[in-house]
Amino acid sequence: MFSSLKSFSSNINSNYSVSQTVTSTAGPWKIYDAKKKSTGKTYSVFVFERKSLESHGGSLGRSSASAFKRSVDEVVERLKKEASSLARLRHPSILELVEPVEETRGGLQFVTEAVTTSLASLLQEKDDQERAGGVGGRSSRYVTEDSDGTRRRREIEIDELEIQKGLLQISKALEFLHENAGLVHANLTPDAILINSKSDWKVSGLAFCSPPENSTKATSVQPISLSEALNLDPRLPRYVQINLDYTSPDFVLDNNLTSSADMFSLGLLCVALYNSPHKSPIESSGSISAYKRLFTSSSTVPSSGNSFLCKRPLPRDLSAHVLPRLITRRPAQRMTAREFQESEYFDNILVSTIRFLDAFPAKTPNEKAQFMRGLNKVLPSFPKSVMEKKVLPALLEELKDKDLLSLILQNVFKIMELLPSARRAFSEKIRPKLKEIFVVNAKQTQEKDPARDAGLMVVLENAGQIADNSSGKEFKDDVLPIILAAVESPTPSLVDAALRCLPVILPVLDFSTIKNELFPVIAAVFSKTSSLAIKVRGCRAFVILCGGSNESSSADDGLDGLGPDKKKKTSSSSALDKYTMQEKIVPLIKAIKTKEPAVMMAALDVLRVVGDNADADFVAMDILPILWSMSLGPLLDLKQFQSFMELIKSLSRRVEDEQMKKLQELSVVNGGRAATPNDDFLGFGGVTGTTFDSTNGATEDDFERLVKGKSGPASNDAMDAGWDATPATVSAAVTSPPVKSPQFSWSTPSPTSNAATSQFGATKAQPTFRTVTPDLASFGTLTPSSTQYSQPLQPTTGAAPAAPQTSSSVNWSSAAAPAANPWASSSSTPMSPSASSFSNISSGMSNLNIGQSRPSLNQSSSFSLPPPPSRGSSGTPTGFSLPPPPGGPQRQNSTTSFGQPSTGFGGVSHQPAGSMGSMMNSGMGGMNRSMNSMSSMMGGMNTMTPSQPQQQQQPQRSGLDKYESLL
Repeated sequence: MFSSLKSFSSNINSNYSVSQTVTSTAGPWKIYDAKKKSTGKTYSVFVFERKSLESHGGSLGRSSASAFKRSVDEVVERLKKEASSLARLRHPSILELVEPVEETRGGLQFVTEAVTTSLASLLQEKDDQERAGGVGGRSSRYVTEDSDGTRRRREIEIDELEIQKGLLQISKALEFLHENAGLVHANLTPDAILINSKSDWKVSGLAFCSPPENSTKATSVQPISLSEALNLDPRLPRYVQINLDYTSPDFVLDNNLTSSADMFSLGLLCVALYNSPHKSPIESSGSISAYKRLFTSSSTVPSSGNSFLCKRPLPRDLSAHVLPRLITRRPAQRMTAREFQESEYFDNILVSTIRFLDAFPAKTPNEKAQFMRGLNKVLPSFPKSVMEKKVLPALLEELKDKDLLSLILQNVFKIMELLPSARRAFSEKIRPKLKEIFVVNAKQTQEKDPARDAGLMVVLENAGQIADNSSGKEFKDDVLPIILAAVESPTPSLVDAALRCLPVILPVLDFSTIKNELFPVIAAVFSKTSSLAIKVRGCRAFVILCGGSNESSSADDGLDGLGPDKKKKTSSSSALDKYTMQEKIVPLIKAIKTKEPAVMMAALDVLRVVGDNADADFVAMDILPILWSMSLGPLLDLKQFQSFMELIKSLSRRVEDEQMKKLQELSVVNGGRAATPNDDFLGFGGVTGTTFDSTNGATEDDFERLVKGKSGPASNDAMDAGWDATPATVSAAVTSPPVKSPQFSWSTPSPTSNAATSQFGATKAQPTFRTVTPDLASFGTLTPSSTQYSQPLQPTTGAAPAAPQTSSSVNWSSAAAPAANPWASSSSTPMSPSASSFSNISSGMSNLNIGQSRPSLNQSSSFSLPPPPSRGSSGTPTGFSLPPPPGGPQRQNSTTSFGQPSTGFGGVSHQPAGSMGSMMNSGMGGMNRSMNSMSSMMGGMNTMTPSQPQQQQQPQRSGLDKYESLL
């Protein structure tokens, strides 16, 4: 086939990459798709092989073979004339020659503009489809090969408008040949008509073209001899000889070479286009005698009387007004090519539109604008093939006119909307043009261009259509730069339109492109703009980028029925990551300076979406403060403020829920228990290492004995217990008595009074956390109890004191538990209670030593502090001492001797249990008031003596001695 052409060097083979498959045929020519290596542009290569002729004469004798060789040479010369004639003739409706004919060892070849097929091949395919059962019965056998080697079938249609448009173009070519070139085509057949990629019909097959007889126009084309042309050689294929079925009787019967003969052939061609099968109404089988015989009878000659021998109905305008003036025996009665173009057959809006497009460059700017405005309404009436192959390329060609840019683009996108193959049309034709206009050319000319901005606005309005017809890579490479150019445009309307189209373009883009290319541009514009509208639109864009809905959620009442669907505009991959939301978007929102309600509400929507995705601590530390600040804006109305508060409350609830959940999980992990309100803050929760592990046998007593140096077993004495110990002598079943009304007496109660009950109360299980806060809510009445120290101290007594008990507890009765109110007593000696109060203060100050043993006291000194009572001396603890604060695994809220309404220090107010601050405040307040009472009694101090014997029942006389030692 074509391999013979590659066996020798030629200009065409070296400069063009030619397909190996035949695209179509046109008479003796085989047509191949080709691409120029230097530019990549598509062309067609026409190839003629001599062996296709020589095979017919292989069985001839020597003399006949010689004559046949001469005939073959004549055919080759005629075909070379065809190609050379194309080089001389330049017209939009005549096939354009690109590379002149080359004579090769195997035949001839030349290069033309890219063509899809010949009309003869198209009609043959239609016949095959009809025989196979309609249009869908058989797919197109004509394929085209793309640059990447993939092949696809051509979509070739022939409908009413295609025929009208094609015949109009052929008539224009004939007008040019007849009136300008002074030539007669002489062989106008379907093989001589080629269809290019734009669906334009082009005239070729000029092998028999010749100047008409008696022509006065100068031409370089050699005239033909009709007698030779009509002398058909049966040894040669019919396609290299004149086709009698489309020949005018002027040639055969009159031997007259006139231009009107082409119009007769044109009439036969019109009938063939509507006939079934698509053949000429004259069938001579290549015989001159048969042709002449047909014209002897009116029944075998096409005429209006026999419907021009067409087996299908012809268009009324064609059969009534056109064909009778084409298919007529007399040349003078035939219409010219110009008259044919002006006939009623072409008098419809679609054909007129095509004709206007063909003459578009010659129209005035006003006519062009009016045409583009009206074209939008006519486009739906066009056949799809005409729109894609004729109208769309013509419109794209005119995009170079900036003044018409927006109008043309509106029609281009309208065609995309109507075309079933819009994706291919956009990819191959429209997208490269858009990039060239709005990206490449825009960078070269930086100045503001209103016409280009108007066109860009049209592109943005049709962004959804573009996204639907683009792959991700195509969109990123060619369309995204257009969108970004619009976002960065100084024209606010363009910026607004670009941000509005985000919901439809985000699903096409990948995450990295959105984050690294699209978002930074939008963020920069948002931070720099001074337009409130752009601020609001920017916030809407942030909502979309974060995966939210395009609609304002604050204005969404949920009653539109579109709630679930509206939020599916963006894919999950199109939302920004949490880091970008928190670190990039929130600072942009925080930096907003305007208090305009529209901007504030738009920012509210952004923070709502970010808040749904951000961490709880980020919501608490960053988002909520911004919301509070914005919610107090002076321009917000009630409804807008309520919107802010709803979001603040919902986010706060989320923070609270997550924090509580986290703390509960931590408590379960650390201790298997939740914190109770009575746990003191000094317990430090469940930090590792602060609780004793009972599983290994360790107890708090073990630790206490270790640090104190004790080796013996722990004492069972309640006063010996450490801070965390629970008194062993107190039964767990003992309960606190009801609170009595205050009683004041300077007499010591009977030793049998159960002071322990009022001080300790019942025990119950408590956490193992250490605490120094007693339960102030359950203290009983202060009732002094009888002790061995109720008698006055005698400094000369030489009796050995009882062994002091080592205790790690604070003497709470001395530090904070006051005696009965001395000012309410009617005693004749009021100074002793005061002295007792001072003793309480001083002893409390000196005994605030935790976990430290008290040195032994020498009782022989009248100024010495009596030791605390031991179990051996008295079975009942003193009423002025506080039992150790409860702790350990069975801690009990003990009833102590302070916390009553009337005390020696003016009373300690009741505070919530577990409040260290309340205890300290009340204790210090009592001390201050005691100091005031002390200053009022300074006048009576001089009369006090340490050995005064009066009032044998006054407790702890040594308190005054301690106070004087302090002074």
